Order: sequence, then C-alpha cells, then structure tokens
Amino acid sequence: MSLNSNIKVLYHIPHPNTVYAGRFIYEGYRSAFKGLGCEFKTLTSNDNLKDVLSDFRPNIFISSLHIYHLKFLDLDLLRKYRKENKVFYLSCVPVWRGYSNQLGVDDLQNNKKYVQMIKKGLLGDAFYNWIEKDSPFMDGFEKETGYPFYTILLAADSFKYKPSYDEKYKADISYVGHYLPEKRTFINRCVLPLKSKYDLKLYGLDWTPYSRFLGNVARFGQYFNIAPLKDVRRLPMVDDNRVYSSSTINLNFHGDFQVEHGFDINERTYKIIACGGFELCDNVKVLRKYFTPDELVIAENDVDWFDKIAYYISNPEKRMPIIEAGMKKVLKYHTYTNRAQQMIDIYLNWLNNA
Repeated sequence: MSLNSNIKVLYHIPHPNTVYAGRFIYEGYRSAFKGLGCEFKTLTSNDNLKDVLSDFRPNIFISSLHIYHLKFLDLDLLRKYRKENKVFYLSCVPVWRGYSNQLGVDDLQNNKKYVQMIKKGLLGDAFYNWIEKDSPFMDGFEKETGYPFYTILLAADSFKYKPSYDEKYKADISYVGHYLPEKRTFINRCVLPLKSKYDLKLYGLDWTPYSRFLGNVARFGQYFNIAPLKDVRRLPMVDDNRVYSSSTINLNFHGDFQVEHGFDINERTYKIIACGGFELCDNVKVLRKYFTPDELVIAENDVDWFDKIAYYISNPEKRMPIIEAGMKKVLKYHTYTNRAQQMIDIYLNWLNNA
C-alpha cells in the first residue's frame, strides 16, 4: 500500500474545461496525486462545498486566491471544517507587490481586505506560487501575513507528455499556444515573420477576432456559471505532445512582464522537453537556474532568436544531445509528481506542527 494512500486531496477549479493554463495545471496535479496513491477529487462551481467536504473528507484542500475561485467558496464554512477536521488549505497566491492583476488581484499588499482575511486564517494555512521565493515581488509577504510562502514550480504531466512522433505534425517550426495580449508584440515581431521562410505551424485560440469574441463570452459564462455559455469555446483538436515530438523546433516564449523581470517559468518549458521535443525559448533570467545550455537553448535577443532557428534547421542533428539531456533533467526534477510530492511534504510538516 502506498504511503500516501490515506491522503485525500480536494482540488478547487471552478471550471475544469477552461482553455487556459489552469486546466493543464489541474490535469497535471490530478494525474500526479493519483499516481502517488492519493485519493483525488475536483471541486467545481457546480458542487456544493458542504456536501463535498462531508462526503469526501479531504486532508488537503488546494485552491487559489483569485476572485473567480473565491466567488464559489464559503470561507467561514471552510474554516470551521478545517479546524474541526485538521484540513490543510494550500492556496496559490498572487505576487505580493510590484505587479497588478496577476491572478486577478491588484498588488496584494495593497489589497487590505485580502491581507486581513489571510491574517485571520480564512484564505489558507500556507501559500505558494511558481515564482521564486526570493523574488522582490514576494518580499514582505511572510513577515506581514505571518504565513509561509513556497515556490512550487510548474512542471510536465509525465503521464501525458511523452515522445510520440507523428508524421501528421511534422514541421520546421511549431508553436502551441494562444494569441494572448501580453505575447502579441513578440509574436508579431519574432514568430509570424518566420512564415515567409519556414514551414511554420501555429496551434491554439485567440488568433482571430471571432475566437477572441467567443473567449469573452465563455469567461462571462464561467464567472456567472451559465451552462450554455461557459463551454462555448473548446480547445482545438490537436495532440500537442505529438506536435512537440514531431517538429524540428518548438517555440516557447513568455509574457512581456515575465521576460522583463525574469522570475517566472511557464509550463510549456517543461512539456516540450518531456515529449522529446527540441525547444527554443526566449530569455527569461530564472531559466538558467534550472537548465544549463546543454539542456535548453535560449535566445538572448531577437537577432539570436532568428540565428538559432536558422542554425538548428540547417543542423538538426545538433539537437539530439540537448533533447536527451533536457529530458533527463525534466523527468527527474520537473514533473507534477515532483510538485505533488512537494505539496504532500508541506502538508505533513504542517500536520506534525499543528
């Protein structure tokens, strides 16, 4: 029997079919916790919190300090249940200072309502994000709130993302991702021009005005829990692990703010490598803390971006040692199994000190 078989994890995601990153993070944790032997249940906007707590009796509750998540939580009920049953509440928290509107909250240190709720124990027993704990954006959180903060990086779902070559997805260059506002300047400058020279394939949503319109409709439906609207837009029928496995180069880039401040690694970084894909990534400073040049190729600037694309298209055999070294690193250190175990360890430490 697994050492974790007695641990029950309740994961809160109001709308599991979202087309954005929260869905893939959730699916990764779902696979990981189950793989570690835990019981796992999803709490959605359609569920009654009181009934779920009573029936499932979780040990760990994972949610997010986000206006959308909080809309569907009875925090007083949850706090009472936590105290009576020793339930550990782990919450994904926005950055403390220096950045507005991350995870739906403006500059948390200035949101007095949320800060007071944290201090009262309403919003969690511990908090996490995938940014670095020593980042200036988290400076002051623990001292002001009295609660611990952990860096829990994003990762690859190793149950889903594996090498899987498919001729159907063969291309010089591929990108799997949405045409998000914070990435459009880079896309227009460094991705779309590649069409004139290479076989470039783009997958995702928001690439057309109609798709963006449907996105707004879906977000409205999800926030107000209107069934006909919240699923009006679905993910494209593309097997992204096959894309990553079959393309000569897979592009990865972050939002403008992430690049400017260098504190945040996106999930795609790990997924491409787990699939045995070759990745070219933009220059986010923290990447070199976790990946060497032999494990991940980073373009230092726009000129280097185009130069490296030309080099690896012309010399595809040079990719293989990097692919192999990167896969070894990701599968050892950067899967959601690693992250789920980190959460379990945090829970056990809390339980021993409760």
